[in-house]
Amino acid sequence: MYPIPQPPHTAGTAYKGLRPRIDQAQVPCPVEKQEEDRAKWAGQPFLTLPGNLPPLSTTDYYAVDQGNSSPRFVRVSTWSFPHTSRLASDCKIPLAAVFQPFAEPDPREEPVPVVNSTPARCPRCRAYINPWVQWLAGGGSWRCNLCQEVTEVQPEYFCGLDGAGQRLDAGQRPELIKGTVDFVVPEDYWASNPPIGLERPYFSNFPPASGKREPQPMRYIFALDVSQGAVESGSLASACGELMDAFFGNEASFPADNEVAIITYDTAIHFYDLDNDNVPMLVMPDIDDVFLPIHNGLFASLANRPEALSTLLRTLPTRFETNSFVESAMGSALRACQAALAGRGGQVILFQHTMPKVGAGALPKQPSEMELVDTNNEKTLYKARDLTWTRIGEECANEGIGVNIFLTNHHYVDVGSLGTVPSATGGQIYFFPRFDAVRDAAIFKAQLQRLFRRNVGYNCTATVRTSKGIRTTDYYGNFNQASASQLEFALLDSDKTFMVGLQHSGSLSPREFVYLQSAVLYTTVSGQRRVRVCNLALQVVELAMNVFNFADVETVACFALRKAILQSRKSKMQEVREDLAEQCSSILSGYRYQCAASIAPQQLIIPESLHTLPMLTLGMLKSKPIKAGNVSSDARNYYAHRMMSASVQQTLEYLYPPLIPVHDLTPDIAVPDATTGQLAIPSCMKNTYQYMSAGGIYLVDNGEMCILWLGSAASPQLLLDLFGVDDLVDVDTSMSALPVLDTLLSAQVRNIMTHRALKKGYAAKLYVVRQNMDGAEIEFADMLVEDQNNGTMSYFDFLIVIHKQIMHAVSLAEQGW
Repeated sequence: MYPIPQPPHTAGTAYKGLRPRIDQAQVPCPVEKQEEDRAKWAGQPFLTLPGNLPPLSTTDYYAVDQGNSSPRFVRVSTWSFPHTSRLASDCKIPLAAVFQPFAEPDPREEPVPVVNSTPARCPRCRAYINPWVQWLAGGGSWRCNLCQEVTEVQPEYFCGLDGAGQRLDAGQRPELIKGTVDFVVPEDYWASNPPIGLERPYFSNFPPASGKREPQPMRYIFALDVSQGAVESGSLASACGELMDAFFGNEASFPADNEVAIITYDTAIHFYDLDNDNVPMLVMPDIDDVFLPIHNGLFASLANRPEALSTLLRTLPTRFETNSFVESAMGSALRACQAALAGRGGQVILFQHTMPKVGAGALPKQPSEMELVDTNNEKTLYKARDLTWTRIGEECANEGIGVNIFLTNHHYVDVGSLGTVPSATGGQIYFFPRFDAVRDAAIFKAQLQRLFRRNVGYNCTATVRTSKGIRTTDYYGNFNQASASQLEFALLDSDKTFMVGLQHSGSLSPREFVYLQSAVLYTTVSGQRRVRVCNLALQVVELAMNVFNFADVETVACFALRKAILQSRKSKMQEVREDLAEQCSSILSGYRYQCAASIAPQQLIIPESLHTLPMLTLGMLKSKPIKAGNVSSDARNYYAHRMMSASVQQTLEYLYPPLIPVHDLTPDIAVPDATTGQLAIPSCMKNTYQYMSAGGIYLVDNGEMCILWLGSAASPQLLLDLFGVDDLVDVDTSMSALPVLDTLLSAQVRNIMTHRALKKGYAAKLYVVRQNMDGAEIEFADMLVEDQNNGTMSYFDFLIVIHKQIMHAVSLAEQGW
């Protein structure tokens, strides 16, 4: 039984027409590239000076900051920048950069240095001092590397220069030698309260705050849906239980000194007085004109009021166990959170079960999705149906209020509308369709713990500055764009990224570098105002070959996916898919015409740096935000939200999930080394049924779900070592974690899953699937993107289509078109 056939439910589009001759053995494979890169950087540091091609994001590497930020913080679509717009146009590679300012460093890397002094800045372009500025007049002045303005050095900052023109104290000043630095900033850098409008979305006895906002420790509001469905599904009890564990458990992750408030809501909003040991409930039935019925006692810290908070969380599920209200006013609850955090900012964690049909932003019944698919009106499924949600998102972003939503719905909940708020504030959606309190307990807990543990800033403002000759264009991510060049993130954490398109505004000199600098002004959870600065210097080149040789296929893929997601809100999905394929063939035809014109047109030529671009493009076409077929708008909108701010590594592993043959693990794999403690991770295989065996067991993880696929002829000994049973029928497919058994195979598989969970910060939801027996095999089959599935052709057939498009483009170019 080798190979095994695809399940019939995975059928996609078959290739039609004549097939150009392509040697299947020479087809580019992402797995081979990843393994080569992993071997190249094993135990070897990446030095960040310009001129080096960085490791892939999927490689476990460590970087040495030599004045350029690590690729963890910033990556670009090509590390050799074309010197003119004409060259960039000929190469067809989009110019873009992706920033992840709070990315978590590798344990082998130095932490980001913190400078406790006001940063020196260019008075003209407002760039921050960095390792690439030029020192003049014996150290008395410096020239900005972005705009070339010369600035005098303040007396307290003066230091002499050495023979190489560098300051003598550079080793003691991280901002002069490190690409990524945190500056602690004074009052001038405090966040500003938004302008006072004619109307307020809530009623308050206090005048609106104005002027500067003093940095304070972050406040949290936990808002829980207590409608009948939330109670009966167990989501209310699960939320309360996991919050208890995060607050007071053995692995408590919540900062004890930060203040919290808890509100609940159905068709009314309920507030709780945490200053009172009995924690009385105050009910506000007026959900159309929201106000705060309590000020003192609404917030309390774990350190000061642990008994009140634990009492409330223990009793909430029983208080509402007989609740007969089936609707919930989520929009009005968010208005109440705005009132509570106004003039300060903070974070809202909201647990929602049902579509809000009352209060602010009340939504009408579910649209007829099947009638809209593949029509000009399909794009309405991917936007807010009520503009109230857009306004709430913008207001929260302006106030510095970040919103995270845990959706535990059993039915359609309109993620397109509700998700507008976390998308505008830099928050996150956690999606648990058909929520099961037992099955989803582990991932629910892991996601909540990750939310508290990761590095996060609030009241954030981000700006990207560039050197002369280039400028920023469009921005991509989950934020509120306050102006043409300024982005507002009520929250920005270590898992989030944003992208920026770049464009020439003039010619560049190949003898000089081109520079990028991102600056994120933020307040820490503990209440300190800082600015994180990331710097990047890139070499400028005149030859197209150099542009392609230093292309970063991962950044190109991320940019293409985000651009396609935005386009889906304006165009038909079929047009989006066609544009993705054309963009891939355009880039490769650019290489063919510029760098390999003498080779026969019938031969498929792909540059080494972009070998995996066709495969990643096919992964985009088969991803839930873009793919053809029957995908619910809730699922499309959730995955679109996630991909718009996901890290490069998360995006790549979602587009091409790593597939590991568990049955082939050797005794020395996935076992900690006795000396170093390092874990040797097994090699992956191609994502296709073609190389799978019915006697095997395979593990695949795309970051959202981790699936353990059991072949119908799997060895009883393998099953016994993994599950403690020797018959496929006896395997418990509802398990949320693998049983802990005293066998080598059990330890190896659990080590692999734990290693991946530590890299992401949380474990993906586990599914155990038996061949041709369990419905969840559909999800497994859809992850094998090299096969014919997801309404799209196989990888080999798609490569043929791309090859034909390249030949056509080259033919037109030769004819002068």
